[in-house]
Amino acid sequence: MHRREVVLVTPALASANNGNWQTAQRWARLLAPAYRVTLTDRADAAMCARADALVALHARRSAESIRTWREQQPQRPLVVVLTGTDLYRDIGFDADAQRSLAWADRLVVLNAHGARALPAALQPRTRVVLQSCSARQPVAKPSQRLRALMVGHLRDEKDPRCYWRAAERLRGRHDLHFDHIGAALTPELGSDAQALAARHPRFRWLGGLGHDATRRRIQHSHVLVHPSRMEGGAHAVIEALRSGTAVLASAIDGNTGLLGDAHPGLFAPGDDAALAALLERCRDDPTMLPALRAAGDCRAPLFTPQAEAAALHALLGELLAGTPQAESGDPR
Repeated sequence: MHRREVVLVTPALASANNGNWQTAQRWARLLAPAYRVTLTDRADAAMCARADALVALHARRSAESIRTWREQQPQRPLVVVLTGTDLYRDIGFDADAQRSLAWADRLVVLNAHGARALPAALQPRTRVVLQSCSARQPVAKPSQRLRALMVGHLRDEKDPRCYWRAAERLRGRHDLHFDHIGAALTPELGSDAQALAARHPRFRWLGGLGHDATRRRIQHSHVLVHPSRMEGGAHAVIEALRSGTAVLASAIDGNTGLLGDAHPGLFAPGDDAALAALLERCRDDPTMLPALRAAGDCRAPLFTPQAEAAALHALLGELLAGTPQAESGDPR
């Protein structure tokens, strides 16, 4: 018996350098010991005809591949993985996204609170798969200043202006430094980031960096700030937790579904004054950073590669049990 084939569709490949690509690449690697995985941004009819299951990231942006799968394989398993823009925007009005949900045998959410954004009728088909990353040893950080870091491409969903406004409020604090990693997906936001860097002596917009460089900066920062308005389950937050870096985040389901509702570093979405106050506490209150790190250390074991792999294999095993294997000319 040959290994079963899974087509894994992501709307963004390596050139996008975003969360969808990181998730898809990691899942392909975690599934590879048990399945033949085809990773693509568009599933064509030939791929679908020979595969045993399709896993599609993004209900709206992968809708064409999902439709092709259902036309080719009306009886075989379809898994749709819901991003933040799916859960908290698109499924409310977009016909393609809604059709993807209706066709799916299983829906996957990437934070523990994700299912509550779905209609009650869809929740029994929904599974939580928490993403993962390797652990990094916490490093000693300078005591004479605090460095905050935001990781997120410049687009409205990430609400970079909340972080920037907080940095402006704290411009008089010479012991608070601010970095931002992320490409300008919205030109106006790119212009605003450049303008802030020009007038704020301790704010740096670093642009889009590679994954390894980003992880190093997360590891070496005192605190990661994640102010998103909508979020499926941010990998930057997970990477901070797995590096011993404190996290401040907006109190939205996509963040609290990773950090927990009682996380001590939460602030209301868009509330730059509250964020600025938390950043000052991180610098001035000697108990604040240890409390944030301790809260993160309690959550970090949820995001191991072993836990993520187990959830993925359980999901596909549940769907493929008792299903005849698709015919394939590939003997691998």
